[in-house]
Amino acid sequence: MTTPPALLIAGHGTRDEAGAEAFRDFVRELGRRHPELPVGGGFIELSPPPIGEAVAELVERGVTRFAAVPLMLVSAGHAKGDIPAALARERERHPGISYTYGRPLGPHPSLLRVLERRLDEALGSAPRTPGDRADVTVLLVGRGSTDPDANAEVHKAARLLWEGRGYAGVETAFVSLAAPDVPSGLDRCVRLGARRIVVLPYFLFTGILPDRVRQQTQGWAEAHPEVEVVSADVIGPTEELLDLVLDRYREAVDGDIRMNCDSCVYRIAMPGFEDKVGRPQQPHFHPDDDGHHHDGHHHDGPTHDGHTHHQHGSHAHAH
Repeated sequence: MTTPPALLIAGHGTRDEAGAEAFRDFVRELGRRHPELPVGGGFIELSPPPIGEAVAELVERGVTRFAAVPLMLVSAGHAKGDIPAALARERERHPGISYTYGRPLGPHPSLLRVLERRLDEALGSAPRTPGDRADVTVLLVGRGSTDPDANAEVHKAARLLWEGRGYAGVETAFVSLAAPDVPSGLDRCVRLGARRIVVLPYFLFTGILPDRVRQQTQGWAEAHPEVEVVSADVIGPTEELLDLVLDRYREAVDGDIRMNCDSCVYRIAMPGFEDKVGRPQQPHFHPDDDGHHHDGHHHDGPTHDGHTHHQHGSHAHAH
């Protein structure tokens, strides 16, 4: 019986130990649920273990083929550049390995259902009908990025969350690097007539940035007592998330990777980002990675299934 390719889960990293441990628990749970499948996970930055260590551990277990899935909701710099560059570096460190690279997680219908559940929990009610939600405005708060395509994905999630669920509206804000920020997003909700707002963090696990969203929400609410504002929880390690990561793994293994590159700044010259087109990517330096250092250049080559991996700027796809 042929051993399936291993699953390598790649995370952002966080200075919040609880958030980092939530990621590590998630990786361990996937391994427990799928004993037939070698599972490893590592971070691009900030938290141990680094991706290089995760790959080395899989190689020590005899793995030569794996599929990498970014545990990220949108395709920003980490998913488009840092992870593909890190994988290329690991192939140089371990010449016998091959890999395919999956796509980020959202917005996916199963995660939208989790977000809907988090909203109901924040409102302290049983699941609501669309008619019960007519007075509720949602502010979906993303991480924020210098990549306009990534920020647009958060807006897409907000629109899909609004469709058919009966909320008065679903607006969008960001906690870093992009406008509007959380207070500005709340101001916009009020200008649109909102009197009951749920701030919904678009994050997988707890961490510094979700905590910042909650703190900024609380500060704004104290200054605006006439508006009812509540905070919802992050998505968390739900059954839906566990299943979706396996779906992304299977897509990568089967070669069914449907990346959206129509608005990628590494392919398309967008206003203010023209200098990023075709920009070569370097592996992100992780302070816990003590492996051999390479120049970080990408090397195209065959994947385990005979497809060819290549970068356009910082995207990596199997065609």
